[in-house]
Amino acid sequence: MLRRTRNTYQNGWIEKQVSTNLELAFVYRWRERRPEGGYTKRAQTIGLVSELKTEANARRAIEHRKLQINPDNPQGQAVTFGALVNRYIEEELPELRHSTVDSYRSYLENYVKPKWESYPVLAVRPFAVEEWLKRLELAPKTKGHIHNLMRVLFNCAMRWELIDIGENPMKLVRVRGVSKRAEEPLVLTIEQFHCLLKELEEPFRTMAILDLATGLRCSELLALKWCDIVWEDLTILVRRAIVDGVVSDVKTKYSKAGMPLDPALAEVLLRWQGRTPFNRAPDWVFASPFKAGTMPWHGWGIQLRHLAPAGIRAGIGRVGWHTFRHTFRSLLDETGAPMKVQQELMRHADIRTTMNVYGKAMDDSKRQAHSKVVRLVLS
Repeated sequence: MLRRTRNTYQNGWIEKQVSTNLELAFVYRWRERRPEGGYTKRAQTIGLVSELKTEANARRAIEHRKLQINPDNPQGQAVTFGALVNRYIEEELPELRHSTVDSYRSYLENYVKPKWESYPVLAVRPFAVEEWLKRLELAPKTKGHIHNLMRVLFNCAMRWELIDIGENPMKLVRVRGVSKRAEEPLVLTIEQFHCLLKELEEPFRTMAILDLATGLRCSELLALKWCDIVWEDLTILVRRAIVDGVVSDVKTKYSKAGMPLDPALAEVLLRWQGRTPFNRAPDWVFASPFKAGTMPWHGWGIQLRHLAPAGIRAGIGRVGWHTFRHTFRSLLDETGAPMKVQQELMRHADIRTTMNVYGKAMDDSKRQAHSKVVRLVLS
C-alpha cells in the first residue's frame, strides 16, 4: 500500500546565531523533502541583529524565500505584495538591462513597497491602484512606468502560481495623460544643426555629426570602439551599449544590425582618429581623457554641459541626444526613403514603430538613404 505524504506549507523558523565575524545574526531554517523520502535541513543567514533589530523585520525580509521552498503549494497561505516584490527583485531584475534595473528598483523601493508591501497580493485591487497613482506627484509618463511595473509584477504572481491565472487586474487601471506628449520632440533643420556645430568644440562636434548622420542611440554611440569601424566595407558595427558606465548588450537584436558608413562620414571619423591619442583598435572612439581612455565620455554629462548650452547659445533651445535621433528620422522622410528602409536604419525591433510597408530593404537602398542624410548633414 502506497503511503501518501501530506503536502503542507512550510513556514520554517528563525533563530539567532553568532556569525563568522562574531556578530549576532538572524538565520532562517527550513526542511526540504528528498525525492527518496525524508527531509534535508537547510539554512540561510538573513542579516545582522544589529541591523534588522527585531524578528518581525527578519521574517518580512525572508518572506519571499517561503515562496521558493513551497513550489508545489504556493497558495498555502496569503502572500503579501512585499514578498512578491522581493522575489521579483531577486530573480527577475538581474536579467534586465542596467538602466531598466535602476529605474525599476527606484520605483519599487520609493513608491510600490511603501504603499503595498503589507497588503496580500489579492487585496491589491485595480481601483485602489488607480486612485493611488492619481495622488502621486509625478509626471504622467512616470506614473505610466509604475503602472506597467505593477502589471509585470502581477504577471509574475500568476506565473509563480501565487494567484490564479487569469486576466491581469492591472489592465483595468487607467493612467491619464500617458499617451500624450507634454511637448513635441525637438527636430532640427539643417541650418539649425550647422549653427549648433559652431557652438561645439571637439570631440562633441564629431559626436553630434556622427549621431545625426546615423541616428544611433547615445548609449550606442559612446560605446563604439575603433574595431567596430570596418573601413574596407564602410560599415559601423553596433555591438554594445553603455549606460552610467556599465557596458551591456544593445537594446534588441535588431539594434545589432550593421550601419552603412558613407565615405564622407568616414572622412570625418578618420580625421578624429588622427587627433585623438586613443586611436588603437580596442580603444573607445570617444574615450574620455579624464579616465585615461579606459572609459568613454559620460552621455548625460555631455548633454548637460555641452549640448544643451550650445543649443541655447545658438538660439535653438535645449538640445539633447534624442534630438539627433528624431532629426535623423525626419531627414529620412525628407529624402523619400521607403518606410522599411527607415525601419532598418533606425534599427527598430517592431515595425509598428516606423510603420511596416515593404519587405527587407536591400543594402543598396539603405546606403543610398543614409548617403542622402550625410550629404544634408555635411552640406
